[in-house]
Amino acid sequence: MIEIIAATIEDARRIEESGADRIELVSALSEGGLTPSYSLIKRVVQNVKIPVNVMIRPHAKSFVYTNEEIELMVEDIIIAKELNVNGVVFGALNINNEICIPSLEKLLNVCDGIDVTFHKAIDELTDPVKGIEILAAYGQIKNTLTSGGIGNILENTSVIKNMVERSKHINIIAGGGLNFENIKEIIIKTKAPQYHFGTVIRNGKSVFGEINTDALRLLINTIRK
Repeated sequence: MIEIIAATIEDARRIEESGADRIELVSALSEGGLTPSYSLIKRVVQNVKIPVNVMIRPHAKSFVYTNEEIELMVEDIIIAKELNVNGVVFGALNINNEICIPSLEKLLNVCDGIDVTFHKAIDELTDPVKGIEILAAYGQIKNTLTSGGIGNILENTSVIKNMVERSKHINIIAGGGLNFENIKEIIIKTKAPQYHFGTVIRNGKSVFGEINTDALRLLINTIRK
């Protein structure tokens, strides 16, 4: 499973045309991805046939949210469901950089019928492996995006492999720093079932660059060989 970040309708079209499996739709890619507008969600879902998972993130300050911000996220999830998304992507921590269970459960309460990905907030934990064990208690969580913690993803392959082994029903998505040079090694060392790419397939490897379909097709072929 290959997931690619989209921030525009044209991004989404190029991702589908290149043969990727799923889109993660965001706004503000330069901020690591925030909740996209409802009209963008609607148009992207209408314009592609592959699954579209939508980022639910109200700000880029941290992954710690007030009660009011959680309520905003709940409403965003409800509207995203009405717009026929495949799933949503979120994460919530407390001030101790632990998974915030009350916030997580409030969000999951409105996620019936759609896939849920817990995003790279898990990399902020002291022990991401323990984090995946906590998340695995929730059947609604289908995926977790991770670099195996902070630092270079290549240095965290053993952590990602441990997460894969303890994730139960959750699909581990390896992402954050993947490129043409390291992807084969990461596949071999982690055995992750899914892979996530952002700027590496954009012109200039920039958050502001357009998706390069030739580069994306080459990447997909490299992974699937």
